[in-house]
Amino acid sequence: MSRDPSSTMRQVPLAFGPEPVLRFDTFVPGANAQWEQVLMALLAPNPTMPLYLWGPPGSGKSHLMQAAASQTQSFGLRVAAFDLKSPVPWEFDEEARLLILDDCDRYDRRRQHEAFRMFVEATTLGVPILAAGRLPPVDLPVRDDLRTRLAWGLVYRLVPPTDEQVRALLRREAERRGITLDDEMMAELVGRAGNELVPLMELLDRLDRYALSSKKAVTLALLRQMLAEPDEI
Repeated sequence: MSRDPSSTMRQVPLAFGPEPVLRFDTFVPGANAQWEQVLMALLAPNPTMPLYLWGPPGSGKSHLMQAAASQTQSFGLRVAAFDLKSPVPWEFDEEARLLILDDCDRYDRRRQHEAFRMFVEATTLGVPILAAGRLPPVDLPVRDDLRTRLAWGLVYRLVPPTDEQVRALLRREAERRGITLDDEMMAELVGRAGNELVPLMELLDRLDRYALSSKKAVTLALLRQMLAEPDEI
């Protein structure tokens, strides 16, 4: 009997409209010396070779998983994604063509059990697996069988981009949208979101939508007006 996973499986949405910001070509490799190898593994996921990414917050793990999910969905395929916020029990969608396991370093005992089940089901069905956490597999505080499986494929450490690289990418994305970010506007955005790329990109997207809805040019005054209002879009 077929199962309806909609109540338990988190579907990964395409980010920020028709052209997602979190794409492989918008990732800042920074000091990641093995970036070309990582990118090849992400572009052509191998069902016999799980990929585990680890690094501190801001290193780009979520960016790359979202990009991988978006790429898979762009082919009309389904993605099964689970993280710390996914309610248990988890159910594997047998039509999924990519399994994503995020926050692996913070799973409690029950989520460790669920992650192990998802890993086994995906492997049995020949579904590629992309997992991530803040720690390398050897240091993960999880059950041994799950730790072993997360470590048996490709394991890459991600290094966070510098503040300068983050701001350069934000300016590039703004220019793509026809927005010019001067130093004052950049300071306002960083003051709200810090120097982490994902929240900055989310603010930029919100600003773009706000300007379109208000039919006004993007200025420092408009940015401050937007930041003073709750985000209801």
